[in-house]
Amino acid sequence: MPEGILCNKKTVDAKEQLHALLADAGGKQYYEEMNHLDIDKDALWTTIRKTFKSRFKTWLEICAHCGLCAESCYYYLANNRDPKQVPSYKIQTTLGKLIKRKGDVDNTFMQMCMDTAFSKCSCCTRCGVYCPFGIDMGIMFGYLRGLLFSQGFTPWEMKIGSGMHRIYRAQMDVTTEDWIDTCEWMEEEWEDDYPGLKIPIDKENSDIMYTLNAREPKHYPQDIAEAAVLFHLAGENWTVPSEGWEETSLAMFAGDWAACKMQVETVYAAMERLKPKSMVVTECGHAYRATIVEGPYWAGIKTGQPPVESLHYVEWVAEALRTGKLKIDPAKKIKEPVTYQDSCNYVRNAGLADIPREIMSYIAEDFREMKPNREHNFCCGGGGGLNGIGRYREERNIGFKVKRDQILATGAKLVISPCHNCWDAIRDMEEIYHMGIKWTFLKPLLIDMVEVPEHLKPKEE
Repeated sequence: MPEGILCNKKTVDAKEQLHALLADAGGKQYYEEMNHLDIDKDALWTTIRKTFKSRFKTWLEICAHCGLCAESCYYYLANNRDPKQVPSYKIQTTLGKLIKRKGDVDNTFMQMCMDTAFSKCSCCTRCGVYCPFGIDMGIMFGYLRGLLFSQGFTPWEMKIGSGMHRIYRAQMDVTTEDWIDTCEWMEEEWEDDYPGLKIPIDKENSDIMYTLNAREPKHYPQDIAEAAVLFHLAGENWTVPSEGWEETSLAMFAGDWAACKMQVETVYAAMERLKPKSMVVTECGHAYRATIVEGPYWAGIKTGQPPVESLHYVEWVAEALRTGKLKIDPAKKIKEPVTYQDSCNYVRNAGLADIPREIMSYIAEDFREMKPNREHNFCCGGGGGLNGIGRYREERNIGFKVKRDQILATGAKLVISPCHNCWDAIRDMEEIYHMGIKWTFLKPLLIDMVEVPEHLKPKEE
C-alpha cells in the first residue's frame, strides 16, 4: 500500500483531513498504515540533493566519533550511558546512512529514523556546545525530521499539529472568532479588580504587539488576562492582533517547513499591518525560536531579523522591573527556596541567560541555581514535541530523570519556568516522580507581588 488514508505523504490542508486524523484515537489506524507506507526513493534523493548543503556535509564527514558529545546528552545519561544514545551514533546511523545509501532505504529504516529523531533527541542543541568541531546533532535531527515528513513518516500528533497550523495558523483549532471572544471574556472577568483594564485588539502604532501560544486561549485564558493586567499596571501602550497572534510552531517540530513559513508569515503580516514599535512573545521558548530566530529565514528576510524588534517575555519583565514600570512589594518576595528552568530555545539558542537572573534578583530571596545552568542547562525533557507524542511517552519519562535530579539537588520547592514545554514537562515530572515541588510561569507570580498604583485600584463602594 503506497499511501494510507491517514498516513501518507499529503499535507493536511482541509478540515476533513484533520478531523479524520483526530478521530483515530491514539493513531492506531495511522501507525498500522505506516507499516505499509512506500518510500518514493527518487523524490527523497532529489530532496536531499537540493537541501543537503555544505554545513551538513561537513559535519557528517568531520565527525571524529570521539564521543565527547555523549555526556552532553540527557538521554545518554538517563539511559545508563547506553552507547546507542551517544548523539554522534544516533545521527550517523540515521541521517548518515540515509545519505550514504542515496535515499535507497526501506520502510523499516524510515520508521527507525522516525523513532530515533523523535524519541531519542529533543533537538535541544546542547551537544553542539560540547563538540570540538561544533557539530550540532540537534539541528541535523531537525533536518532529518523534514525528510521524514516529506515521506509521511512523522508521529500522528505531529501530523495533526502541522495540519492545525496549515488550517488555523495555530497549533490548536482556535479560530479568529474564538480568539477575539476569549480576549473580550477575560477583559470582562478581570475588569472589576483592575478598573479600566483593556485587551486592545488591532490597535495600530502601539509600542507593543503581544503574541501568544495557542494553548493559552484554548486551555489557560487566565494567562492572557494576567499579561493584560501587567501591561496595564506598567502603563504600556499595547495590542494583540486579531490574526497573527499565534507564535508557536508544531510544524517546526514535525519538519513541515512549508507550514513553518505559512505560520511565521502570518505573524509578520500582523506586524506590517499594525506597525507596532516592538513585539513581545509570551512565556514560550520554541515560539520565540520559531518566530524570531528561525522565522526570518523561513520567510526569506535577508537581514535575518523579524520586521520589528522582537522580545521574549522575560526581556519585557526585566525591563519593566529595571525601569520601575513594575514595582515589587518587598514583603511579597518569594521566601522559599526557588530555582529557574533555562529554556533551550531562548537561553541556549538565543543568549538570554542573564535576563532571568536579573528577574530573580527582584523577586526571590533564596534563589538557587541548577547545576549546570544557563546555556549549559539540560533540556526539560519535553522539548522538540516530546510532551505531546503518546508513542514515545515512556522514553520521555525516562529522560526526565536528569532534570528531576537537577531540581532536587537545589533543594528548591518552587521551579519558575517561563516556557510552555518546560512548564508541562515539570508538571508531568512531578506527577510521575512525586518530587514535592511546585512550578509556575512568571505572570501569576508577578500578579501577586507587584504594587498596584493607587489610581489603578478599584474604588471602595
